[in-house]
Amino acid sequence: MNTVTNPPRPSESAVLRWRKSTRSGSNANCVGVASLRTAVAVRDSKDPSGPRLVVGRRDWIAFLDAVKRRELNRSW
Repeated sequence: MNTVTNPPRPSESAVLRWRKSTRSGSNANCVGVASLRTAVAVRDSKDPSGPRLVVGRRDWIAFLDAVKRRELNRSW
């Protein structure tokens, strides 16, 4: 896993442009993502001031590719 050693600085976090899937519509069960220089930040869109997960770009791209190929086991 590509670990992010430099989390976003406070000034960078304040200006993040969060977005969510256009397919989410009015569904409350979605995440927001924001691009950083070397990583991607992920948060629960229902809790915009809550915790954020910062993932390296390579890992994020690998995750999205796995989702698109339906390689992840959905057990819920």
